[in-house]
Amino acid sequence: MPSLPEGVPVPDDGGLPPEVGGGPRSSAFGVYVHVPFCSVRCGYCDFNTYTASELGGGASQVAYASTALREVVLAQDVLERAGVGDRPVSTVFFGGGTPTMLPAEDLARILGGIRSAWGLEPGAEVTTEANPDSVTPASLEVLARAGFTRVSFGMQSAVPHVLATLERTHDPRRIPDVVRWARDAGLDVSLDLIYGTPGESLDDWRASVETALATGVDHVSAYALVVEQGTKMAVQVRRGELALPDEDDQAAKYELADDLLTAAGLTWYEVSNWARGDEHACRHNLAYWRGDDWWGIGPGAHSYVAAASGGSDDDGPAGVRWWNVKHPRRYATLLEAGSSPGAGRELLTAGEAQLERVMLGVRLREGLSLDVLSASGRRAVAGLVARGLLDGRAAVTGRAQLTRRGRLLADAVVRELTD
Repeated sequence: MPSLPEGVPVPDDGGLPPEVGGGPRSSAFGVYVHVPFCSVRCGYCDFNTYTASELGGGASQVAYASTALREVVLAQDVLERAGVGDRPVSTVFFGGGTPTMLPAEDLARILGGIRSAWGLEPGAEVTTEANPDSVTPASLEVLARAGFTRVSFGMQSAVPHVLATLERTHDPRRIPDVVRWARDAGLDVSLDLIYGTPGESLDDWRASVETALATGVDHVSAYALVVEQGTKMAVQVRRGELALPDEDDQAAKYELADDLLTAAGLTWYEVSNWARGDEHACRHNLAYWRGDDWWGIGPGAHSYVAAASGGSDDDGPAGVRWWNVKHPRRYATLLEAGSSPGAGRELLTAGEAQLERVMLGVRLREGLSLDVLSASGRRAVAGLVARGLLDGRAAVTGRAQLTRRGRLLADAVVRELTD
C-alpha cells in the first residue's frame, strides 16, 4: 500500500488557503466517497482497503456512514468559508474497497447527506463500484430509488483460473445476472476488466471481453495489470512463482480489446475506457481528467480545489490538493473530535497544474489544444506525428490527439510534450 506524500499540515478546522478562495469559477464540483472495506484483500491490490480482521476495533463498518457524514458537514463548512461552496454537485462516485460491503441504506444515507449539503445538479451522475458478489436485486433497487444512476462492477475476467490468480472471489457466471439486475433497477452499468494477469492467454482475454460485451453493457474499462511493490503478487513475482507478460503481450491484448469493443459500437474516450456514446462515458472520471474541483470523503481520499484565476493571471498558486489520513480508525477519531481528517496538503504552482493538465488531457480522445503546450512541447508534435503517435490531421487543426499506437505509448508521448 503506497504511502501518502508529506505536504504541509492541514489546519484543524480544514480551512483552505486564502489564495484559492472565492472568485467566479466555471468548473464543475464532484464528490468522491471512499469506502475502505473488502471481504478479502486481492494479491495485486495496493489501494487503501482493509478486511475486518485487519481493522480491529474503532473502525466499524456499522458506524462508517455516520463517520463519513461528519466529513460531509465539515466539507460544507470549509467550502462555504472559502467562498466556493455555492455549486451543486454534478457527479458523485463511491469507490473503494467495495462500497457495497455497506448496506445499500447506508450508501443512500451518505448520498442524502451530500444532497443536503450542496444539492445535486439536475441529471447528476451518481456511481458506485461493486463486486459481482456484493449486490442483490433488492440492494440495487434501494440504490436506484436513492438517486444512484450508475454501477461499475469489478468483473476483471471471465476465466476462472485468471480470477484465481487475482484472488477474486466472485463466480464469473454471475456477471450476466448482476448486469440484468442493475438494468432492471434502472441503473447504467459499466464493467471493469484487467488484462495481463500472469498465466492469461490471448484467448483467455478474448473470452473476457466477449463475455462483457455479451451482457450488452454501454461502458467498459480495461486496465493493464500493474504489480505494485509491497503487494502479495509482487512477492510472488520476485520469488518466481508468477511470471509477468511482456510488453508485446500487453499491447496485443489492448489492441484486441479495442478491436472487439469498437466493433460492438463502443468508442474509446480515454486510453482505458470505452463507451457507447458520450452519454455513457463516466462523467466523474472526466472531471478528474479535465481538472475540475472535487472533495474526497473517507480515509486516504484526496481532494482538489482550483484557484479562482487558475493561477494563470499572477504568481499565486493554481490550486490546492489535500489528502486524508489513511487508517479508518484515525480518520474516525479525528472527525469525532471535531477536527479535520486531513493529513497534508500542497499548493500547486501554475507550472505544476499545467503539467498535470497535459498528462491527463492527452489521454482523452478529444486530446489537447496545442496552445496548452509549452514551446518545446509544440516543437515535439511534428516528430510524434511522424512516428505515428499523434494524429496528423488533428495536429493541422491545432490539437494533440493520440493514435492507437500513441495510446499504447501514452506515457512516452507525455514525456515529449512536457518539459
